[in-house]
Amino acid sequence: METHTVTRNNNVISKLKGSSALQQILAFASLIILVVFFSIVSEHFWQWSNISGILLSTTVIGILALGVTFIIITGGIDLSVGTVMTLSSVMTGVFLVNMNLPIVVGILGGILTGSFAGFICGFWVTKLRIPPFIATLAMMMIAQGLALVISGATPIYFSGVEGFRGIALGSIIPGVALPNGILIFFLMVIIGGILLSKTIVGRYTFSIGSNEEATRLSGINVDRWKIKIYTIAGSFTGVAGVIMASRLDSAQPALGMGYELEAIAAVVIGGTSLSGGKGSIVGTMIGALIMSVLTNGLRIMSIPQEWQTVVVGLVVITAVYADILRRGKSN
Repeated sequence: METHTVTRNNNVISKLKGSSALQQILAFASLIILVVFFSIVSEHFWQWSNISGILLSTTVIGILALGVTFIIITGGIDLSVGTVMTLSSVMTGVFLVNMNLPIVVGILGGILTGSFAGFICGFWVTKLRIPPFIATLAMMMIAQGLALVISGATPIYFSGVEGFRGIALGSIIPGVALPNGILIFFLMVIIGGILLSKTIVGRYTFSIGSNEEATRLSGINVDRWKIKIYTIAGSFTGVAGVIMASRLDSAQPALGMGYELEAIAAVVIGGTSLSGGKGSIVGTMIGALIMSVLTNGLRIMSIPQEWQTVVVGLVVITAVYADILRRGKSN
């Protein structure tokens, strides 16, 4: 029954992919324009240290955005990714520093923390029928509180854990100053792209976002697949938490608030529709790069931090309005 439903939805998904491809082209064109503009404005923009900094700053927000992409395509939202990322960092610290467990176990524990938080959110949304906005808002507050309680409201430092800092800032490519965090980000892009475009999870993600009720009436267990989707998104958040802890060489329990907004902004700028049913991993990657390039370029131009926030906000509202116009034309 489920396979038959997927086949019937192929035409709809093909149309969505076509519009997503156009949006990816527009987003990529916007990224090129930003790069050219800031290259003209500052001769320091193309220095490798600056390019590497842009890519490294994209890693955490980008990985968070990859997970959020799945949820937004289903028509949901996730406001908890920022603080769940922090909780994952703290739990990684607890496993590695407080409990002195092997580094692989600590990393898996941090990732599974994010997965479990995603599972709980999915359970609340599907079984308790709590709207995603409220469910993930509650998880945001719970994760923030737990991070402070578990850590005693003090940072956990990884200075005694050999090799942990190298997860994000080390380099496995000889002679190339390319931090591992950047490679991990692109690896997560590949994993996310395969999941969304080549697996049954991706097909059901689009199907649920396009018409959840029709998908349910076709015999698909929508609740079960939604829980899986939220769990997958949580796993991405857990990975981001480990990367953040490695970059800072510490778990900062007060960190995290605001990251969810940047992640959602990257997803929207990349062309994923807030109404669900349309989106892509490549678009999200481009959206995250746009956010990083924009922030970096404004910083190079010595634009005050408060005005940088204003500019990013205007970019987000423009992207959302463009999505509204596209949906209006498609209807």
